[in-house]
Amino acid sequence: METEGARTDRLGLLLGQFDQAREMAQVRLTGLGDEEYLWEPVAGCWSVRRRGEAATPRAYGPGEWVLDKGAPDIPANEYAEVGRQAAGGMTVAKIADDWSVSVERVEQILAHTGEPESDEVPVTTIAWRLGHLHSCLAGRWEWTFGERRQEPKLLVDFTPSAALALERFWALIDGWRDSVAAVTEEQLDTVGFSQYPYGSDPDDPFIAVLAGANLEFIHHMAEIALLRDLWRARSTTPG
Repeated sequence: METEGARTDRLGLLLGQFDQAREMAQVRLTGLGDEEYLWEPVAGCWSVRRRGEAATPRAYGPGEWVLDKGAPDIPANEYAEVGRQAAGGMTVAKIADDWSVSVERVEQILAHTGEPESDEVPVTTIAWRLGHLHSCLAGRWEWTFGERRQEPKLLVDFTPSAALALERFWALIDGWRDSVAAVTEEQLDTVGFSQYPYGSDPDDPFIAVLAGANLEFIHHMAEIALLRDLWRARSTTPG
């Protein structure tokens, strides 16, 4: 269905949202340099680092550079998200793996008995946000439209080069968009059409997976945009 040239069917609405978000993101990422890409606004940031220099115990990647991962606990402000994951059909084991915590810790939180063990929510660099988003979408493409066999954490060769990271990222985004555009109505409603292992995808209809992927793209790009604003303002003084 179209209204004055705009698609109003389910897939059309999601593609339109994604396209608009992509256009805005590409404008906001124009001119990103290496120093800004790796800028750590506070101590203890998560970022892209050389293997052996990672700030976290579960940093991952196939090459010399890895992406920090490994929060010791789920921050209290994310307990509601854990509840939503469980209500949406995600198993406790999958939730635990998603947050890098024990199954017992997730069970405590779901039972409303888990006091936060850490109040710290990690601050991340632009490199981390972009790498995380790239990794998630690359894995989701592989386990939806690809061969469904490659480990998602080994699909993206992280890099300290902003230009190279963006070149690879936009190529992945274009491939994701092309594949999504060819999805049928039946596939939209198919539970488990995506078998991406680090989420609830196998238990969800694909239209819900697409809506979640759009949200992931939008919120990470908003965070990157804020980091760019802070980078520009870092050396200015009032008055």
